[in-house]
Amino acid sequence: MNKGYWVIAWGVISDPVAVERYVAPATEAIVAHGGRVVVGGEPARTYEQGLASRIVVVEFDSLQAAISAYESQDYQATLHHLVGAATRDVRIVEAIG
Repeated sequence: MNKGYWVIAWGVISDPVAVERYVAPATEAIVAHGGRVVVGGEPARTYEQGLASRIVVVEFDSLQAAISAYESQDYQATLHHLVGAATRDVRIVEAIG
């Protein structure tokens, strides 16, 4: 079974305080579902069409675990902090091999 990953590219952050209110409960929900934040921060360099935006990668033991964690009630409850505060591109992908 291949690992699953959340790949999150942050867009515009218009309310950094609201985003900070999201971080602790979201991290708690992620960890409760077996997730491990393995990448977080601004890119050191960007190439081609890359944007200099905050990136977060969360690893799970399987693709299904990644999907279940994102769709869980406890994680979904944290997203209200981001409404009107930030835009993101969230993708869930499966590791190769």
